[in-house]
Amino acid sequence: MNNILITGPPGSGKTTLVMRLAESLRHLSPVGFYTEEIREQGLRQGFEIASLDGRRRTLAHTAFKGGHRVGKYVVDVSGFEDFLGTIDFTSAKAGAVVIDEIGKMECLSPAFIRLARGLLDSPTLLVATVSLAGEGFIGEVKARRDVELVEIGSHTRDSVFEGLRRRLRAGGK
Repeated sequence: MNNILITGPPGSGKTTLVMRLAESLRHLSPVGFYTEEIREQGLRQGFEIASLDGRRRTLAHTAFKGGHRVGKYVVDVSGFEDFLGTIDFTSAKAGAVVIDEIGKMECLSPAFIRLARGLLDSPTLLVATVSLAGEGFIGEVKARRDVELVEIGSHTRDSVFEGLRRRLRAGGK
């Protein structure tokens, strides 16, 4: 399968797992992005997205005003779409794409949904995290026949990583 989707509850290690896989796939020159929490005084205040080449942008924050809200966070959909435009997801050099994550915040962007559909339909290896719960595009992605959905927990993250790493390094998609 060219599409590997990693799911699990919050805090189960999805981002950690996908970042470890991205590192082990360096020989494929992966492109993409991952999401990190923004913590202020120990409390989660938002989320930042970072490209695999190190560029960063705030995706959502409690201090943002107006716009789309997911829980207590206001999502900067326009900024997210601008950020996506800076990543060459279709680079001929890229043998793999990493997306962390296909979640409620990201799915507020029609441009992201179009991008994700195109990547899922392409022959390029896609390693992505996806929300455990969700309707609409999240449910659609998880129901596709051309995806391998891997569910992890905090106790299975390392063994799942080793199994996927071995398989991907051996060329088995």
